[in-house]
Order: sequence, then C-alpha cells, then structure tokens
Amino acid sequence: MATAVNRSGRRLSRRAFLASAGAAAVVSPRAAFATAPLAFWGPPAAPSIVLAHAVASGAMKDIAPAATFRTWRTPDEMRAGLSSGAMQAVIVPSNVAANLYNRWLGIHLLNVMTRGLLYVVAGAGIAGVGDLAAKKVAVPFRNDMPDFILRRLLAGAGLKPGKDLHCDYAGTPPEAMQMLLAGRVDAALLAEPAATAAILRAKLSLMQLTRAIDCQKEWAKIAGGSAFIPQAGLAVTRAFADRIGRDGLTSIQNALQAAVRFVIDHPLRASLPSALELGAMSPIIAEAVPYSNLAALTASSVRPELESFFSTLAEDDPRIINGKLPDQAFYAL
Repeated sequence: MATAVNRSGRRLSRRAFLASAGAAAVVSPRAAFATAPLAFWGPPAAPSIVLAHAVASGAMKDIAPAATFRTWRTPDEMRAGLSSGAMQAVIVPSNVAANLYNRWLGIHLLNVMTRGLLYVVAGAGIAGVGDLAAKKVAVPFRNDMPDFILRRLLAGAGLKPGKDLHCDYAGTPPEAMQMLLAGRVDAALLAEPAATAAILRAKLSLMQLTRAIDCQKEWAKIAGGSAFIPQAGLAVTRAFADRIGRDGLTSIQNALQAAVRFVIDHPLRASLPSALELGAMSPIIAEAVPYSNLAALTASSVRPELESFFSTLAEDDPRIINGKLPDQAFYAL
C-alpha cells in the first residue's frame, strides 16, 4: 500500500490516514440533506403556484439547492407518497395532514396556503346552495376535501346527496370540468385554477358560466366567523423536519411568504413555473390568482381556525381526522 502524504508534504501513517478519511466522511445530516435533490410537491390547485414560484426563484436554495417542483394528481398518490416517505414536503388538504398525524405517521403541518378556493361553477339558474336541488353536480375526489365541504354546505341547506340532488363523482378536477362543459351535469365543484379555466373555456363555445356559489362565503354561514376555509397547507415529514431543523422550516416559511406577495403582485410572471405541471396556460393561472385567497400562514397562528374546521368536518364522520383533534406537536411552526 502506498503511503499517503498530507498537504505539507509530511508522510501519514496508515492509522492516521484512515482516521482523517473517516472524519472527512462524517458529514452532518443537515449538510448532507441540503445537497441532496428534493422535490416539493403540490396539488393541481392554486397553492402550487406559490410553491412552484418559490422553488423556481431559488428561494429554497439554502435548504435544497437542487429543489424541484412536482404535482401530485390524486389524493391516493399523495397519501402513498407521504406514508412511504417518497414525498417529504407536500401541499395537502389540511384534514389529510391531521389524519396522518393522528395515525402516528409523522406528518406535521407547517402552514396554511389558502383561505379557501372552492367554487360551484354553473350557468344561469343557480345562485345559492339551495338551487342545487334536483340538479346534477360534478364533484372531484370522492370522500376527500372538496366532497366533505360540499356535503356540509348541502346539509346546511337541508339537501341530501342521492335524494335531493345527484353528485356525479369525477377522478380529477379536469374531468369534472369536462363533464360541465359537455353538458353532462348542471354544475361542477371546482378549485382554482380549474374554476377559472372552465369559465374561460365555456366562452369559446358561447356558453355562460360563472362562480355561482362561493363556498368560502357559504361556509361562514354554517360555521360562523369569516369566509375562511383553512383548506390546504404544506405538510412535512418528521424526518424532513428533524434534518433541516426549526431554522430550515422557518426559511421555507419565509420563502413562501415572499412568494405569496410576488404571486399576488405579479400573477402572470409568477404563473410561468407552474403552468406545465398544472396543465393550464399562464393567462388562465394568472386570472385565477385573485379568486384563490392565497396565503402562507404558520399553522400554529391559525390553530383555532383549523380546529374549528376539523371539528365541523368531523361532525359527519370523525374518521376524517382519525377521531380527534391533533395536539400541539402537529403544528411544525
């Protein structure tokens, strides 16, 4: 074996060489993680505009220099990714984060990224929840957030799906939008930017669609308070949070707060990084921004609103949050 030589030209013994090599190989977990590729995941909905812009702008470079943004397409894909650890930082419906946390899967909520972005899009003759009686409504993601919210709104109006109206479930928001544009349903429950896309595409066919029902305002009528639905936020795995530490989480939160301001002030420019992943043209995404109620509120700062929201959803089925409100440790910041 050749004898190693250090920078000063002095020869190193085999023992000294192995010791120095071992020390060089010991890198802190946070430093190693900072150099590893990381994907930030978001839904096919408006909060992803903020996350995609934050990644593309380089605001995440101190945490993950090679960070990318990707979109999950279905709640099942998202749950599987979080449960397996394949997804470590993901925008999710807030109740999903609570459910997974209560199932001891090490999922924590960093923030809330929208005050609500759901609308019932329809033509003339529908202006309130009560007008959905005897109608067909396309609803994406059965037994997930949009469906849960609609059920509570219908119950508040004294309507029961399957009896007073028909909910036609779709696998994805684009599918629900296509059902509406094809005339197969009278209305569609859509999150932004799908609601904007449906309205603009209808104009090309000389159809008139509007955001007939603002679900945020209707929620305030049944739950009290302001028109605020803490619908989705960035969830992180326990392993991710431990490796970047509280300072790293704070850096991500600060980047997202800055990104929200940029998206609101410059919607067209901010739409570019997310357009391909969301499958929508930049002008459509930009037009959806004012209706998306975007935010980056630390989860702990809106804990009362989250708990009120969870409690209202759980009135229908406690399994939505796995039977209980999450405790303080659920709130990453």
